[in-house]
Amino acid sequence: MTVAPAPAVTLSDRFARELPEMSLPWQAEDAPDPQLVVLNEALAADLGLDAESLRSEAGVRLLVGNAVPDGAAPVAQAYAGHQFGGYAPRLGDGRALLLGELVDTEGGIRDLHLKGSGRTPFSRGADGRAALGPMLREYVISEAMHALGIPTTRSLAVVATGRAIRRETVLPGAVLARVASSHLRVGSFQYARATGDVDLLRRLADTAIARHHPAAADADHPHLALFEAVVAAQASLVAQWMCVGFIHGVMNTDNMTISGETIDYGPCAFMDAFDPGTVYSSIDEGGRYAYGNQPLAAEWNLARFAEALLPLFSDDQEQAVALAVEALGGFRPRYDAAWAAGMRAKLGLPDGLDDAVTSALADDLLTLLQANGVDVTTFFRSLGEAARGDAEPARRLVLDLAAFDAWTQRWLTLGPDAEVMDRSNPVYIPRNHLVEEALAAATTGDLAPFDRLLEVLARPFDERPGLERYAAPAPGDFGPYRTFCGT
Repeated sequence: MTVAPAPAVTLSDRFARELPEMSLPWQAEDAPDPQLVVLNEALAADLGLDAESLRSEAGVRLLVGNAVPDGAAPVAQAYAGHQFGGYAPRLGDGRALLLGELVDTEGGIRDLHLKGSGRTPFSRGADGRAALGPMLREYVISEAMHALGIPTTRSLAVVATGRAIRRETVLPGAVLARVASSHLRVGSFQYARATGDVDLLRRLADTAIARHHPAAADADHPHLALFEAVVAAQASLVAQWMCVGFIHGVMNTDNMTISGETIDYGPCAFMDAFDPGTVYSSIDEGGRYAYGNQPLAAEWNLARFAEALLPLFSDDQEQAVALAVEALGGFRPRYDAAWAAGMRAKLGLPDGLDDAVTSALADDLLTLLQANGVDVTTFFRSLGEAARGDAEPARRLVLDLAAFDAWTQRWLTLGPDAEVMDRSNPVYIPRNHLVEEALAAATTGDLAPFDRLLEVLARPFDERPGLERYAAPAPGDFGPYRTFCGT
């Protein structure tokens, strides 16, 4: 039998070397019987990694952090954060490790990061482990987001550890290997600011500029330009979430990246019937991060980012605050423009159409969908047929036919393009009932539903015969849906 060689992986410890104050050297907990559950071969190829070697015993041990390449220096990253509005000065990677940075096939720097790899000094009494179900959830949702074209961390692999862990019940343990352009977050800057070390804050900001927003380096005020770039990236990101009905569920400042990638798929879900008040997360009891609150939550987080950066804006406190307020004021118009552009594409409207006209038309439609309890993904995809001359597929989803007909008449006069709509409105999203079905089967050893769901979601805009159940809303007996953090 041919034995696959150990993966040829070069992992840099650049973050650990350049910002030693922002991390602690640490090693992953030994996994007693690591078994590969799922491997993202396409992503492995993008990273310049050989999938077959990752499937080997040595490769699987790498994916749980038990066989670290020479020269790598795994660390648990330090960060602070506001969690549901309450400030925690020392959070950090309580069940995660940054194995190091690698260079992908296009020359980009990517973090290779583990989740569920055991206790660290930041664990705060928790066991640092993760259950198989939540790690598979992050895998499938993050890969679905990538296929939808939404900036996101990626999932490379899920490995079962062979260790049972206790949550509400005893569950199989697992480690997720994920990839990001970095794991710098608003909470990283809050942590650096809290140390009182302005030099550290400056070095952290310069690292973020070099890695994510290099154009800021050429600005008259690079650190203010960094803030403006993050404002723009997050405005675009959240607008994309809103256009597909994605609800993050836990938009704490430690879950907002500097790169503008979606991170930490805990109690996330996709909205079914349109309702701005939709909350799925069991820990969001007050609805702070409800679907309709996500733009406000992002703006609030960015205000905390600005507060952390104030010493870099100006030595004069009043001047620094004035600059921050002015720059933060750019979020709402940027978000509004990004949302209008997204809705213009979903409605197939001409690019040059005024944002105010687009927004008014979209707002009226969403009000109609909410009043009629309409599944938002099904409706928008069906509306493409109305642009082709057959309004019945969308019309039969709505109870108030007079209101639908009046709105449709307004919309059709603008000349919607059905092909643009087909490219903008997915047929397939990670339907909550299908995700739960796949995870339930996978945790008992049956990966077929999970693999099939991944296959469908990899091409979300391409309608294919035989996949009707993947496009359908949840059945009536699915009941109220709740998601959980997984820690």
